[in-house]
Amino acid sequence: MSTAAAPAGSFSPSFQLLVCGTLVAAVLGAAHRLGLFYRLMHKVDKVSNRHGGESVAAVLRAHGVKFLFTLVGGHISPLLVACEKLGIRVVDTRHEVTAVFAADAVARLTGTVGVVAVTAGPGLTNTVTAVKNAQIAQSPVLLLGGAASTLLQNRGALQAIDQMSLFRPLCKFCASVHRVRDIMPTLRTAMAAAQSGTPGPVFVELPIDVLYPYFMVQKEMVPANPPKGLMGRAVYWYLENYLANLFAGAWEPRPEGPLPLDIPQAPPQQVQRCVEIFSRAKRPLVVLGSQALLPPTPASKLRAAMETLGVPCFLGGMARGLLGRNHPLHIRQNRGAALKKADVVLLAGVVCDFRLSYGRVLSRSSKIIIVNRNRKEMLINSDMFWKPQEAVQGDVGSFVLKLVEGLQGQTWASDWAEELRQADQQKEKSFREKAMMPVSQHLNPVRVLQLVEETLPDNSILVVDGGDFVGTAAHLVQPRGPLCWLDPGAFGTLGVGAGFALGAKLCRPDAEVWCLFGDGAFGYSLIEFDTFVRHKIPVMALIGNDAGWTQISREQVPSLGSNVACGLAYTDYHKAAMGLGAQGLLLSRENEDQVVKVLRDAQQHCRDGHPVVVNILIGRTDFRDGSIAV
Repeated sequence: MSTAAAPAGSFSPSFQLLVCGTLVAAVLGAAHRLGLFYRLMHKVDKVSNRHGGESVAAVLRAHGVKFLFTLVGGHISPLLVACEKLGIRVVDTRHEVTAVFAADAVARLTGTVGVVAVTAGPGLTNTVTAVKNAQIAQSPVLLLGGAASTLLQNRGALQAIDQMSLFRPLCKFCASVHRVRDIMPTLRTAMAAAQSGTPGPVFVELPIDVLYPYFMVQKEMVPANPPKGLMGRAVYWYLENYLANLFAGAWEPRPEGPLPLDIPQAPPQQVQRCVEIFSRAKRPLVVLGSQALLPPTPASKLRAAMETLGVPCFLGGMARGLLGRNHPLHIRQNRGAALKKADVVLLAGVVCDFRLSYGRVLSRSSKIIIVNRNRKEMLINSDMFWKPQEAVQGDVGSFVLKLVEGLQGQTWASDWAEELRQADQQKEKSFREKAMMPVSQHLNPVRVLQLVEETLPDNSILVVDGGDFVGTAAHLVQPRGPLCWLDPGAFGTLGVGAGFALGAKLCRPDAEVWCLFGDGAFGYSLIEFDTFVRHKIPVMALIGNDAGWTQISREQVPSLGSNVACGLAYTDYHKAAMGLGAQGLLLSRENEDQVVKVLRDAQQHCRDGHPVVVNILIGRTDFRDGSIAV
C-alpha cells in the first residue's frame, strides 16, 4: 500500500477556521471580562466628586429609612456622610452589637427594615450575636459592612477576612458589591429579601473602593507616573482598566425604590377546613406569636378580629399587649394546663420548640391548627411529640382575618374562658402573697415589680433584658398595647437592652421607654448611656440588683455545690450612669416606702430629656412557683 504525504505547512480550511474562531472567542471573552465592551456604551466620569455612599443613601431614603445605626470606621465613612446629607439620622453607638439591636427594634416596631452599617473585619464580627438573634426572631435587618478594596481581597489588607462565609449561615441574602453601578440594584434586592417570606437579616458587603470618589480611589490604586518597561506598563494598564470598570456607568439614573415583596398567603381551601374545625370546637384556644404582628395586617385589625372571634388566647413575643391591659380574652398564666384541656388549638406564628416543650405540652386528643410563613419551622418536632390537623403556610395576620370572617356569628360557651380566668386569678393571688413576704435584706422584687406595674403609663414601651428579675416581670408587668414589648426572642440573648431602648425611643419619641434589667445583663448596656446622653435619648433603666447571676446560681449551687462565676456585687450602677452624664437614683431598704416616688422622679427626668438609671437593691429570694423564680 502507498500513502501520499500532505505538503508541509498545509492545513484544511475547516481546521484553520476552528483555530481562528477559538482565538477570536478568546479575545472577545478577555475583552468582556476586562469590561471593554461595557465601556463602549457607558462612560467613566473621571472628574465627578460623587461617590458610592451617595447611592447607598439614595436607596435607603427611597425605602423610607429614617435611622442608620453605626459605629464609625474609615471603610464606611462615605455612606454615613451621604445619609446625613439626605436627612437620614445617623446614630453612633459604643459597640457594634448595640447598633444591630437598635436596628432590630426599629424593624419590629415599624414593620420596615432596620439598617445598620459597620466597618470591616472586627466591626462585622462584633455584630454576629445580634445578627443571629435577629435571624431567630425573624426580624428584617439590613447589615451594611465595609470591606477591603476589591483589588486587595485575599492579599492581607487591613481588617480583611472572608466576611461572606461568616454571614451566609446567618442571613437570608448575602452579596458583595464589586462595581459602583451595582450598589442600587443589590440594595433593592436585599431590602425586598429581608421582608419577603419569613423575614430576617440580610448582608451587603461594600468594599472601600466602591464607596469613595474616583479621584481618591485612583490615588490609592494607580501610580501617579506610568512605570517604565513592558511589564510595568502592562500592570499600569491593568490597574487603570480595573479602575475604569469600577466606575463605568456609575452615575447613570437607576431605580431606587422598593421592589415587590413576596408574602405567602394561606390557600383558601385550607382556610375553609380550619373554619370547619373551629366551628365544631367546645374549648378552643389561640396562641399568638410575633409573626401575627408582621405587615401587612395592622395590629388594630388583628385586635378587632380576635375580639370578634371571642376565643381565649395566650400572647407571646411581639404579640404581647395586643389586647391591652386586663382584657377578658387574654389569659396570662397556666398555659400548659390550658393547652392540655383545649379541644382545638390555633398556633398562630408559634412553633413547637422549647417554649412549648417541643410539642409535648399539647394534648394528643386536641385538633392542632398551625399557621406560619416558614414551613420547616412550622413542622418542627411534629414527627415526635405532636401532629397538626392542618399545617398552613402563609401570613399569620391575614389568615386570622380570613378565619374570623369565615366564623362570623359563631359563639362559644363562656364557661371555658371563665375557667381559664379563674386560674389567672389564683396565680395573681399567689403573687400578692409573695409580695408581702419579708426578705432578709434589701427589697422584695415581687413587691417592687407590682409597684412598677401600677406606675407604668399607657404610652410606655417595655424593654426587658435579664434572667431572674425579668422572668418575674414577664408575669407581673403588662404591656399597655400592641408592639409595646421588646424581648430578645427564642435565642435568649443577654445585652439587647440598650440597643432595643435606643431603637424604640427613636421610633416612638412620645412614648416612655422603660427598660427592665437584671444586674448581670446591665453590664452589657452601661456604656451606652453615653450614647443616650450624646444623642439626647431619654430612656429609663430599672435594674434588679441582687449582686449575682442568680438564675444560674440557684440551680448550680444545689446541684454542683459551687457558686463559682455566679457572684457579682451590689455595684453603684446609678453612680456609673451619672459619670456618663445620665441621671442616677437608688432604691434600697432605706427608702423602700418611696418606691413609687422614685419611679415618678425617674419619669420626670426622662420628660426633661435625661436618660436615667434606677438601681434597685433586691434580696436574693426564692419564691419558686412553676416557671417563676425570683
